[in-house]
Amino acid sequence: MLDRVLGRAELKERIADLEDELDSREQQLEAEQRRRADAVSDRQDAEEEINRLEDRIAELEGEVERLRDGQAGAERAFAAEETLRDGRLRAVLDRLESIETDPEGAFTAYVPDGHDLSESVREAFGDRAALVGRAAPCLAVTDDAALVDACLSVPNPPEPFAEWSDVVAFERSWFEPTGSFTFALVRSDLFAMAEYDGDEQVAFQGFDSDLKSKHSKGGYSQARFERLRDEQIDNHLDRCQVALEDRKTERLFVVGERTVLDEFEELADVVSSVSASGEPEPALESAFREFWRVQLRAL
Repeated sequence: MLDRVLGRAELKERIADLEDELDSREQQLEAEQRRRADAVSDRQDAEEEINRLEDRIAELEGEVERLRDGQAGAERAFAAEETLRDGRLRAVLDRLESIETDPEGAFTAYVPDGHDLSESVREAFGDRAALVGRAAPCLAVTDDAALVDACLSVPNPPEPFAEWSDVVAFERSWFEPTGSFTFALVRSDLFAMAEYDGDEQVAFQGFDSDLKSKHSKGGYSQARFERLRDEQIDNHLDRCQVALEDRKTERLFVVGERTVLDEFEELADVVSSVSASGEPEPALESAFREFWRVQLRAL
């Protein structure tokens, strides 16, 4: 009775209504936060698949080129495939250097894109041109008697060219480490850099960065975690950039995760994705061997 007289009953009813509305708003907010957390986590899952999918895309692009060149090309297969390293690589390069023909009897071309073969490459390889497209980017070699037909992947590629000569036109530095250069491995949480003289390492520098691991779903902290993780990666890449700019050699090769290599394209002579991981020093050694391996495909 007294509450009604003083107007308290009406106020209490209003408070109850507002509390109900507040509860409803909080439930809506929690649902929205859960939705956003799920979306961020799903995005992380997708990013983890990027490297694998890009590698698969490269394989499929070769298949598309094969199909574009017709059924005859599609039915052909490489006569042999081999990964060349160390002594075996040197022996194959020695053999290529020893080839001599009549004037304009040997054809050599660096083919950067299998989707756009030049007319000279198509004419030189004829019905084997589809295989060259599948092997690209590569150094493609043949002769006027079709005794030498091969494609080699090129770790340190030259500018595109195609020429007939009396020898196979290539340089050892395209396939083997020569002279003085810096080789660096960059991942989102790791950096390793070494100076080399040929294949001999003469100086090393490396570090890793604490990077937050994947956060479980739930709450607004997921979005905050994502922002913090991105900031940590940016800071790590800035440290890598400073270290690379302070190198002592002119030539620079940068390898690592596809997702971070774009940051170093202007600075490096060559960038390439590799799968090496682990502690900085052994990871760099693994990346070095992976980068300098050569895939030989006989046509």
